Amino acid sequence: MPLIRIYLGLGSNTERDAHLCAGLDALDDFLLEMRCSPVFESEPVGIKSGPFYNLVVTALTDLPLAALDRRLKGIEADNGRYAPQRKGLPLDIDVLLYGDQVGNFDGLILPRAEILRNAFVLWPLSLLAPTLDHPLEGRPFEALWREARIEQRLWPVSFHWQDRDLTPEALRQGLPSP
Repeated sequence: MPLIRIYLGLGSNTERDAHLCAGLDALDDFLLEMRCSPVFESEPVGIKSGPFYNLVVTALTDLPLAALDRRLKGIEADNGRYAPQRKGLPLDIDVLLYGDQVGNFDGLILPRAEILRNAFVLWPLSLLAPTLDHPLEGRPFEALWREARIEQRLWPVSFHWQDRDLTPEALRQGLPSP
């Protein structure tokens, strides 16, 4: 199978650093040319919990979509996502984009609707792939972010993975969210 460019959204609200690093390590084991967006802290959306850390990852994969989704569910499970006594959301990994695929693929709808609804997805995606067009909107993610009117508070935070800070100091020093 040819290599496909994918974009994944990652989030955690319990032991955030540990779970996101574990998730990134697991992804780095099987994805190629992985790059990460800056990390953002945000207030929870749709659930009562503590704040989340979120980021977007892009990489290349040769896995078919269903196999990729199964692999991601396994990584979530390894981090306690489906444990009966879990508190919070240890690790959530969502396929946002899989190449230029559009449609419903056995219940996985692409592109993921959360891209346009949640600032914690759109802002990091716009920084990671500013000129990439949304497959349905036909407009670059940077423009979609600039024009977004999403009522959600989030802010860039320092986050270290593989001995580097994923969030540039300049971003942490004051780029406002809409």
